[in-house]
Amino acid sequence: MDEHIGAEGFRFDYRPPAIRFGASATSELGAELDAHGVERALVVAGTTTGTVPAVIEPVVDGADGRTGEVFAETTPEKRLDTALDGARRYDETDADGVVALGGGSSLDVAKAVRALAASDDRAAAVRAFAESGSLPVPDTLPPLVVVPTTLAGADLTHVAGLRTTPESGHVESAVDGGLSDPRLMPDAAVYDPGLVATTPEGVLAASAMNGFDKGVEALYARAATPVTDGTAMRGLSLLREALPTLRGDDPAYGDAVRGTILVQYGISRPDASTLALVHAFGHGLTTHSSIQQGAAHAIIAPHALAYLFERGPCRRDLLADALGVDSATDPAAGVVEAVTAVRDGLDLPTRLRDVADIAADDLADIAATTAADRLVENVPTGIDTSAAALEDVVRAAW
Repeated sequence: MDEHIGAEGFRFDYRPPAIRFGASATSELGAELDAHGVERALVVAGTTTGTVPAVIEPVVDGADGRTGEVFAETTPEKRLDTALDGARRYDETDADGVVALGGGSSLDVAKAVRALAASDDRAAAVRAFAESGSLPVPDTLPPLVVVPTTLAGADLTHVAGLRTTPESGHVESAVDGGLSDPRLMPDAAVYDPGLVATTPEGVLAASAMNGFDKGVEALYARAATPVTDGTAMRGLSLLREALPTLRGDDPAYGDAVRGTILVQYGISRPDASTLALVHAFGHGLTTHSSIQQGAAHAIIAPHALAYLFERGPCRRDLLADALGVDSATDPAAGVVEAVTAVRDGLDLPTRLRDVADIAADDLADIAATTAADRLVENVPTGIDTSAAALEDVVRAAW
């Protein structure tokens, strides 16, 4: 066991939602809403997800009359203006709860809608976001039930991304921020593999890489615990088998969803997070280009892991066990190879130079943004996370 894990005990303060999983689990959505006293939930969904009958109809039907209007206006940009529009729709429809339907973008915007719906002064909240990049979270929030349709693992968390640009009239320059508070954790999460199966193959594959990397980081991050070790290892063992099938004729949606639930369990806690270097690189890459988060992870993860293993143990043996690496194999090389195999099985990008709007001249800026990301604090002690060191990783991925 590495020296940064468990040597002096640990604290695991996690406040998860009720989790419901199964085929046609959406048929029980009404029971989850009823458990939290919700009679008219505003359904917050993407511009596509919220209008596709195969997705929205099972949700509305399963809510058993406990949904009001469908607000199908979220986009991957996670815009503050979208959240403000959603909060206004919440008021207009006399809603008393929120259902977040879709991928990470919809779930993040839904959390912002929830915070703004409960705010006594939305104008002040917008000013605070413009000044600090952090949207205030009121003490009391309406109930939230999430119904994920991707495998990004953005469900069991109390943080959300949010941004605004000068076009909104709120800021003079773009602000990339979000909101974070333990009270933002959903009250319930409903996982239906049938809904996940409706997501386009390419979108689902990219989201799967994002979720998969959450399990990888949960094992080596400084804030790892025996609890997260157990869930992440089981989740990774499911995902390494299930994810490559998503591009085939017999997709293992059920195991992919089970694995995604497990790898994110306990990684977002009031006093800790296990997101680390791979996710920090993801932020750096998406800040400086239009690359999607999952595609960014696909390219950078093998190189980031190789860099970590060159400089410290980083629990390579535990990762090797979780990923089914042969005991006779060099654990570090085996883990990198296993992660690469999952990436390739999902048919995701492999080089930064193939991303249209990333140039060689951008690499230093990407490294600097990554080095300044708060998630690098979760990298094991003693590993250099300076911009100069991380630029070597980005160039290796180039």
